[in-house]
Amino acid sequence: MSQTWDVVVAGGGIHGVGIAQAVAAAGHSVLVLEQQALAAGSSSRSSKLIHGGLRYLESGQFHLVWESLHERSLMLHLAPELVRLQKFMIPIYEHSRRRPWQLRTGLSLYALLAGLGTDASFGTVPRSEWSTLDGLDTEGLQRVFHYHDAQTDDAQLTAAVMRSAQSMGAELQMPARCTGAVLADDEVVVSYQRGELQSECRARVLINAAGPWAAALAQRVTPKVALPALELVQGTHLILDGSPQAGFYYLESPRDGRAIFVMPWYGQLLLGTTEVRFHGDPAQVTPGPHEIHYLLGVLRHYFPRFRDEAASTVRGAFAGLRVLPAKGGHAFHRSRETMLVTDRDRKPRLLSVYGGKLTTWRAVSARAFAKIADSLPLRRPVARTDRLPLHPA
Repeated sequence: MSQTWDVVVAGGGIHGVGIAQAVAAAGHSVLVLEQQALAAGSSSRSSKLIHGGLRYLESGQFHLVWESLHERSLMLHLAPELVRLQKFMIPIYEHSRRRPWQLRTGLSLYALLAGLGTDASFGTVPRSEWSTLDGLDTEGLQRVFHYHDAQTDDAQLTAAVMRSAQSMGAELQMPARCTGAVLADDEVVVSYQRGELQSECRARVLINAAGPWAAALAQRVTPKVALPALELVQGTHLILDGSPQAGFYYLESPRDGRAIFVMPWYGQLLLGTTEVRFHGDPAQVTPGPHEIHYLLGVLRHYFPRFRDEAASTVRGAFAGLRVLPAKGGHAFHRSRETMLVTDRDRKPRLLSVYGGKLTTWRAVSARAFAKIADSLPLRRPVARTDRLPLHPA
């Protein structure tokens, strides 16, 4: 006889474990199926930032920025060992597309949306201190702005959220790959595979949080459910020697104006990211030579010491996939809002999570639970996710 759960979650990335935490906090039974390891996909291949998304102001995504800054503040409070406030520098040159007045206006709005607290402060680095900025090229340099955002270890954060969910009764099966589901009137029969063993269980709701595999999993649901127009976009990061000492750098690519981050990461330098359309098996995503060339070009443009081939040896590289709405134009300008798609409006049996940001995982999880709450039996809540502390292992 198959086991029955209130909710089954397919996917052990940040949104999958976040929704499991929200479901368990509301007093419901929940099983998480992860095919490889927690945060094995996109959730461990991010830019490692818990940030408001300063660049999203340019495309008018004010609500996303406000929500992200609110969640950043919450994570700094709930997970101080995992999420730490850092100082970011934005150099503006004679050739920069964004002028000093535009940056000051944007940073003022960013601080306003953040609530004008200590973590919202910004200003400029005095010219007398430019020599301390890790060898930043000062030719044609007009201003260096500084502001604050936060950094995390994305894989550790994902594991901490899963442990939080487990402390409230959530269960994790791993490795276990969800292979399909059948939607009945008021339940879902979920099929999954563990090794050579094929199993099934029942749930009131299936959460499809499979990240770049979410669309493929949705196609294995019977009866068929409608899929939004989606596109996979690859982002690559490089790891080099020479960790920045003065802080983090938010740079404008001289080629196309994209935002590129240069950051310290466990004693090394982390550089990223790119945005390239991806077609194929998500398990085969890998940094492309053109992406490596592009990122090294940005680094060398701003930091002359890396123009020496020996100094810019790539020590490591990783690529992750974002799920974005399929629209014309550059991926850089598309919405980063998470898409929560249900099989029906009333009492859904399936909820699929497409896209999203690491920063807003908790808020998105709360919205996802609100969408499925009517499908679940009444339970007594045991906690609130906006009050649950998160700790490293």
